[in-house]
Amino acid sequence: MQSQKHEKIDFNMEYPCPCRRKGQLVPITLTEAFGCDRCQQIFVVEDNGHVLEQLSTTYPYKRAWRWTGNSWHVAHARLGVSYLPIALGIIFVLVIIWLPLALRLANGSSIIAWAMVAVLLAILPALMVWLTYRR
Repeated sequence: MQSQKHEKIDFNMEYPCPCRRKGQLVPITLTEAFGCDRCQQIFVVEDNGHVLEQLSTTYPYKRAWRWTGNSWHVAHARLGVSYLPIALGIIFVLVIIWLPLALRLANGSSIIAWAMVAVLLAILPALMVWLTYRR
């Protein structure tokens, strides 16, 4: 069984890339950073050498990992974790509260339109959660 204790990152070692692209992290000379030889991403070491953080402008949040001795574990999953309760809350409000209220207030010809609007609005949070967790 592997150790779950987080180890300090050593600049004299090579590590596998945490992006799961089968690359190797190589120390960048005269910096406290690593570069991947396959995906060309740059990673800096934070938190007194215990956290590896990806430098990227394409993500709305910082991706960070901790080294356990043989694999990387996600260090900060706060934003992705908070999407699920928000999305479920929106779906709950739309389906359980708003849809029956709208159907009760609507006349016969607009019931289908209200139902389609509710379904489309319920799909948006589901799409948001899927996009968050697909990587």
